[in-house]
Amino acid sequence: MSSSPSHRPYHHGDLRAALLKSAERTLREKGVGALSLRELARDIGVSHAAPGRHFKDKQALLDALALDGYERLNRALDSAVEGPGLAFEERMTALARAYLGFAVENPELLELMFARKHDPASPDRLATAVDHSLGSITRMIAEAQEQGEIVAGDPERITMIAAANLHGLAALIAACALDAEEAMTGLDEHVHLLLNGLRPR
Repeated sequence: MSSSPSHRPYHHGDLRAALLKSAERTLREKGVGALSLRELARDIGVSHAAPGRHFKDKQALLDALALDGYERLNRALDSAVEGPGLAFEERMTALARAYLGFAVENPELLELMFARKHDPASPDRLATAVDHSLGSITRMIAEAQEQGEIVAGDPERITMIAAANLHGLAALIAACALDAEEAMTGLDEHVHLLLNGLRPR
């Protein structure tokens, strides 16, 4: 005899993961306004009270989704800049490709991540994850400065310029003002121009 769909036997960690997976699917297909803990419970076949064990309200769910997004993005960025012996431009291009790849695959999630990042009520773990994502770029820039590969200056300020440039590309793709495949194909040239400027040499 099969169990009732409203009493699906999830283990503690499994239920949280299932809720986040279902929430991300809803975010992608219907937008943030369609997210509801009660609807998520119905979607995965548990009692309407079950999500409350993990998320006290919708804001907690949104914070968890954003945190999960930043953790996935950080793993991609960390992996991209790990290659030993690569020149700075090669590492920057790899990092840009990782960021833009994430943005192309997850535009709705990225928008939520930035919205929760700027909410003063967001938890400390989210702020730490945001710092980590920018830290990947800052560390790489500081190392390149030590090697004399790029100009001196505040690494954090240079990081903001690079991050704004990459996020601008992601925003243009999300707004359908730039074709994703075209942007990815031209990324080497884009990073080259970012690093070398537009003055003739």
